[in-house]
Amino acid sequence: MRDGNLKQVGPAEIASDLLAWYDVHARAMPWRVPPADKLSGVRPDPYRVWLSEVMLQQTTVPHATPYWERFLKRWPTVSDLANAPRDDVLAAWAGLGYYARARNLHKCAQKVAFELNGQFPDDLDGLLALPGVGDYTANAIRAAAFNKPASVVDGNVERVLTRMT
Repeated sequence: MRDGNLKQVGPAEIASDLLAWYDVHARAMPWRVPPADKLSGVRPDPYRVWLSEVMLQQTTVPHATPYWERFLKRWPTVSDLANAPRDDVLAAWAGLGYYARARNLHKCAQKVAFELNGQFPDDLDGLLALPGVGDYTANAIRAAAFNKPASVVDGNVERVLTRMT
């Protein structure tokens, strides 16, 4: 549907409409680079995007944001997090639940820092090879951190698509 009129539109038009809507209405989140800044060449930090995606797997943005901010204050880089004692990471994670995610977060930081020279991979296979990173998270990181086409479907996307049909 366009301009309130029922008519069939193709995938390219839907994508264009959604992206135009996003450029105007994007929710401000500290790990996200706003559309206007992206146009001026600002790129997201893959570490910050990855950290947010892991934290948001089982909770909401308002709940995860203070944890994300505390993690970055304490461990501003993936190397800082990788070098942290695991028990410190688990203690900082308290309240986000599912401690396996915190253990994988620490393992992933170590792999990125020690085996990948502190650089997150930007390809799907490379991201999927990281501890604790599955299809959704890998695609979300590819899209948000590297501006690469990726299929990221969760409950929010399903709700948007349902409203469009």
